[in-house]
Amino acid sequence: MSTTVINGAELVADASGALYWPAQATLVVADLHLEKGSGFAQRHGTLLPPYDSPETLRALARAIDRYAPARVLCLGDSFHDRAAARRLAPEDADALRALVQRIDWVWIAGNHDPAPPEHLGGQVLPAVAIGPLVFRHEAEPGVRPGEISGHFHPKASVATRGRRVSARCFVEDGKRMILPAFGAYAGGLDVRDPAIRRHFGRSFVAHVIGRDRVHRFASAQLA
Repeated sequence: MSTTVINGAELVADASGALYWPAQATLVVADLHLEKGSGFAQRHGTLLPPYDSPETLRALARAIDRYAPARVLCLGDSFHDRAAARRLAPEDADALRALVQRIDWVWIAGNHDPAPPEHLGGQVLPAVAIGPLVFRHEAEPGVRPGEISGHFHPKASVATRGRRVSARCFVEDGKRMILPAFGAYAGGLDVRDPAIRRHFGRSFVAHVIGRDRVHRFASAQLA
């Protein structure tokens, strides 16, 4: 894990890809993209192993067990498309519903899932403001102190032992943060891409997820 401060709030970037806010007992995840595999098979005929949803849900359950939060915020694109919840296997739907029923759960609407399904429980909101932080799906243009978002699936590359390694990351500049995608099949966009880079100042920090820990790199250290 890696600790940082965003707009005065001390946050923990976890190696799972989740963010934890101890002062508010709040766990935050972005871009679960549940049923992406079945969506690709249905739309494009691309056959991916149908294990993304159970793998993502197991990782989410482990993060919840680790931190025992009072609240979970899912920052949009929790479901890969509007029909994704209906494609969940019954056992996966039951596992998700059991998690939602344990905790104060908020689904923030995303571009893939503007209306997350009500039958799984939880509350659906466009954004959530808590103390010095505001949580939404996609970063808004301009200066937004305290903004925590997802959408871009950031990843970073670093040079180590003579080779280049790329991995998911949290990216922040002390004022705002973009979370990595939590979903097993979510993919990623390099933090130096203009779509991400324009939301930060001249320098930023990438908290790069390793096998079992999070590594902190200044933007100038990235490959």
